[in-house]
Amino acid sequence: MTLRRGLAPLLVLLTLTGCTSEEPSTVQVGDVRRAPVTEVVEAPATIGARASATLRSPAQGTIARLHVREGDRVRKGEILAKIRSPQAQDQLKQARQAARTPAPAGIAPSVRLPSLDTRTFDRKVAAHFAKAREEARKVEDTGVRRQLVNAIDLARTQHEAQSKALASITAQLNRSIGGVLSGVTSGLSSSMASLQAASKSQARAAAAVAERTVDSLTLKAPFDGVVTLGRTSGGGPSGVEGLLGQLPTGGRELPALPQTGSPTGTPVAAGVPVSAGDTIVTVTDVSELTLDADVDETDVLLVKRGVKAAVELDAVPGGTYAAAVTGIGVTPMEGTTGGVSYPVRLTLGRGTFDDGSAAPTPKPGMSAVARLTVRESPSAVSAPASAIVSSGRESVVWAVRNGVAERRVVKLGAQGDAVVEVLSGLSVGDRIVVRGADSVRQGQHLP
Repeated sequence: MTLRRGLAPLLVLLTLTGCTSEEPSTVQVGDVRRAPVTEVVEAPATIGARASATLRSPAQGTIARLHVREGDRVRKGEILAKIRSPQAQDQLKQARQAARTPAPAGIAPSVRLPSLDTRTFDRKVAAHFAKAREEARKVEDTGVRRQLVNAIDLARTQHEAQSKALASITAQLNRSIGGVLSGVTSGLSSSMASLQAASKSQARAAAAVAERTVDSLTLKAPFDGVVTLGRTSGGGPSGVEGLLGQLPTGGRELPALPQTGSPTGTPVAAGVPVSAGDTIVTVTDVSELTLDADVDETDVLLVKRGVKAAVELDAVPGGTYAAAVTGIGVTPMEGTTGGVSYPVRLTLGRGTFDDGSAAPTPKPGMSAVARLTVRESPSAVSAPASAIVSSGRESVVWAVRNGVAERRVVKLGAQGDAVVEVLSGLSVGDRIVVRGADSVRQGQHLP
C-alpha cells in the first residue's frame, strides 16, 4: 500500500475556529496559509550489489585446488580454484586430432567408349576382295570381266569409307562424353570441396570449444569482490540431469531446471568431485550497493530519475539511509493482491541512526522500505487533506463567504498525508471547512 505524508503540522498552517462548547459541531473552519508540502511514495525494496557472478564447473572432474575461503576479498583476475578434468583433456585431444586430419581426396569419374580394332577384320575383307578379283579375271568375256572387276573395286572402296566413318563417329562420341563428364566433375569437385571445408571448419570450432573448456578449468575472479563458496552435486549426473546428459546434444538445447529450496550437496573443498554446471564460487561486488524497489502503478508515473529517498531496513532498527533513483523499469510485475507494480532502481548511500551515529553497511538481499519524495513545494498554498472532497474527477473544498458555504473546485499539486498543495481555486487567507466537509451543503450557514 502507498502512504503519503506531509511534513508541516496542521496547527502551523491553519487557525482553526469551532463552535462554542455549549453547542458542539462536527464542522470546523480554518484559514488557508502558505507552508511547505511534501508528497512521499512508500515502496518495499531489497538491497542489491553492484554486480554478482557465479562461476561454475565447465566439466566433470575434481577440485584440484581451492585458493580462497568464504568471505575472502579478491581482485579481478585472481585465481580462485582449479579443476582437474581428464574428460575435458581427452575431448580436447580428440578435437585437435580431428582438426589436423586431412580431408580425403576427391574422386573424379571417368567414362570412355572402347575404340574399335578392325585391323584383323579388314585383313580378312581385303583377302576376300583379292580372291574375288582374281576369280573375276578368269572370266573370258572381256566386257563381263571388266564389269565384275569394277564392281569389286567399288565395294572395296565403300567398305574402306565405312570403316573410316565408324572410327570418326567413335572419336566424336568420346569427345562429347568427355565434355559432359568434365562439367559434372567440376560441379562435383566444387561440392566436395565445400563439404570438406565445412567439415574442417566444424572440426576447428570443436577444437576451439574444447580449448576454452580446458582453459576455464582455472576459475578467475571477473572483478573485485567478496567470495561465497557453493556446493557440488557429487561429481556425477543423476536423475533428470543424468538423462539429459545422455542425449546427443547433452541437454544443452533444453532449458535449465529451476533450483528450489535451500542449497544441498557437498561443500566446495579441494578433492571434492564436481559435475559440469556445479556452482564453485560466487563473486559479489559490494563496492556500490543498490536498491530495487517495487512501486505501485498508481504512483510510478510520479517517480523520476534523481528523486531522493529515505530508506529503512528491517535489520537496522532506527537507522535511515539516503538513496536516489537511477532508473525506472517498464516491465510490470503482478503483485500478490492482483495489482501491478514497476521496478525502480536506486543507489544506496550511507545511513545514520537517530542520534547521528553511523549505521552499519547493509548486505545484499536485505529487505527495506523506501520512501521516495516525488513532489515537494517549499511555499505552497496549502489545505488540510481532510478539507478535500472528491466529486467524480474533481477535487472540491467548501469555502466560507459571508458565513455561507460555497463550493469551490480546486486543482491539487503535491499531496502529503496531512496537507495538500492547492494550485488553483483558493488563495491565502480564504476560510474553508477543514473538518466535516462531507456533511456541508451549498448555501449552508457556517460560523
